[in-house]
Amino acid sequence: MRRYWLIFAQAVTVCLGILFVVTTLRPDLLRLAGPSAAPPAVAAASRLAAAPSTAPVSYADGVARAAPSVVNVFTTKHVNVPLVPLPDDPVLRQLFGQLPGVSRRQASTSLGSGVIVSQDGHVLTNYHVVQAADAIEVALSDGRRDTAKVVGADPDTDLAVLKLATLRTLPTAPLADDRSLRVGDVVLAIGNPFGVGQTTTQGIVSALGRNGLGLNTFENFIQTDAAINPGNSGGALVDAHGNLVGINTAIYSQSGGSLGIGFATPIEIARKVMDEILRTGGVKRGWLGVEPQDVTPELARAFGLGKDAKGAIIAGVMRDGPAGRAGLRVGDIVQSVNGKRMGDTAQLLSEVAQLPPGQRATLGILRAGKPQDVTVVIGTRPGKPR
Repeated sequence: MRRYWLIFAQAVTVCLGILFVVTTLRPDLLRLAGPSAAPPAVAAASRLAAAPSTAPVSYADGVARAAPSVVNVFTTKHVNVPLVPLPDDPVLRQLFGQLPGVSRRQASTSLGSGVIVSQDGHVLTNYHVVQAADAIEVALSDGRRDTAKVVGADPDTDLAVLKLATLRTLPTAPLADDRSLRVGDVVLAIGNPFGVGQTTTQGIVSALGRNGLGLNTFENFIQTDAAINPGNSGGALVDAHGNLVGINTAIYSQSGGSLGIGFATPIEIARKVMDEILRTGGVKRGWLGVEPQDVTPELARAFGLGKDAKGAIIAGVMRDGPAGRAGLRVGDIVQSVNGKRMGDTAQLLSEVAQLPPGQRATLGILRAGKPQDVTVVIGTRPGKPR
């Protein structure tokens, strides 16, 4: 028995010695021989597979939620097309006499998009889609069609509300909360570009509050790189969950196709315009009756102002307008409205437009270098002819 014990003890001693030598001189042999060892590429792949994915793999749920409420809008208007007169030939003139100019009626058809916003059949779209239309037809994504009429329009924001004639039990767009968008958010544009059928494109919010584009009187656009093309006008801009965040309105393009710079009217503006149209049939805005002009560095020097001066210079005053009756003069510089500082012309027009007609407003002005306050009774902004 003692002999076996000695053999065992010697074997264990030899094994421990070998393990010590290998651990000291070649520790990598132990890692390669381990049961859990794996090639680096395999280990990295395993870690990636085990890590939870935070990026959405598809926007199909959001599209399925929003797309049924987006419709195609077909408009028809009749135009007079002059007929080509006969050549001014002496023989023809002797036979037929001098033919007067003749014209005939011809239908001109255009297309756009719209968004169903209520079970009552109200559709929100762009004003320029239905402007001067003699007939309007709306086609739903499920194949149903109906005629529509214009309930009201607001050319200053290029928005219009339609009412379907007969269809009910309609899919309606879920409206997003006001000011819920951030630059960088994913958005989807749904519409009928070039008449090819309902199409969804994806991009991000490139910028918010875009103005000074010369598209509308009042501008506060969402800029996006989601592809928007002719025919998308009036269609839906939705977030990744399918909530309506804007109405696609215009593109910046020299070729007529998308260059990745599209503009949509935010839902908070569209909602207010739509509610007022449905309540009163139109949109009433405050009005001063002046022609304002931005304070440029050159004008600031001419008026003896600081280089960082802000405000709007009155370049013209309507004689019987609200500002004229309040005593405003050409050359006055409007710096505030009801205590709120005005940075430029766009801000002044927007602030006054939000005031109810008939309300008194206090304008802080600079006249001949001296500040003073002028009280104005806000008028009603004249509507553009439809």
